[in-house]
Amino acid sequence: MTRTLNETIGIVGGEGWLGNAIASAAVESGTVDPSRLTVSGRGKRGALPIGNAHRTIDNAELAARSDVIVLSVRPDQFGDIDIDAAGKLVISVMAGVPARAIAERTGAAQVVRSIPNAAAAIKRSFTPWFALETVTPENRALVQQLFESCGTAAEVSDESHIDYCAGMTGTGAAFPALLAEALVAHAVSQGLPRPFAEKAARSLLTDASQLFAGPDGDTARIVKEMIDYRGMTAAALQTMLDQGFNQAVGAGLDAGLAKGAAMAAG
Repeated sequence: MTRTLNETIGIVGGEGWLGNAIASAAVESGTVDPSRLTVSGRGKRGALPIGNAHRTIDNAELAARSDVIVLSVRPDQFGDIDIDAAGKLVISVMAGVPARAIAERTGAAQVVRSIPNAAAAIKRSFTPWFALETVTPENRALVQQLFESCGTAAEVSDESHIDYCAGMTGTGAAFPALLAEALVAHAVSQGLPRPFAEKAARSLLTDASQLFAGPDGDTARIVKEMIDYRGMTAAALQTMLDQGFNQAVGAGLDAGLAKGAAMAAG
């Protein structure tokens, strides 16, 4: 049974897509009582499925009402955030902004960095998170529970892993969508109708991939078994590998990591 958090939660940027997704998942799972939730935005008060949560455009008001403050803004907007979070737990979902910089700007001694992705909207996000050594065991448990309401979560011991995951797991559906588009484009070039090709590619990525979604899934074993079978799939896989598939993916991840570093540098 899900335990409802006793702490009051404030989400800066809670009316944006990610802040909204986290708030909605936390409330719908019973993790957060909406009466103990405050969200801030820029005055665009859409119909959010978060009950009687308090809405404000004043981040100082949000901070005063909250034991835990979630920073759900773009990294380039962080410089405009002016809140006093002394004595509070601050959880950032921003890419590229170091935990120490967040602590210095907000006055919070307890800071957590995390990287949810768009699948939080359907409670399927994998969220890695990193905590400064000052974060208490109780607050670490709170962070884990909050992000488990959006899917699954795992603590990492090295902050650089968060920077890396921003360009990996933080991409959400983007990488599978890119592969789907490549599959669709090739199928269409071979004369298949695009609606059929799109349906086939989506099924491959959303349905067949469930074979390695569970705890017994082993992607390396699946690839090896298919190559060892020496059939059509093996020929396709081996050609992709020979054409630099792994190198292309690695280069993309390196580019994402470099972009994150540039964003952090301002």
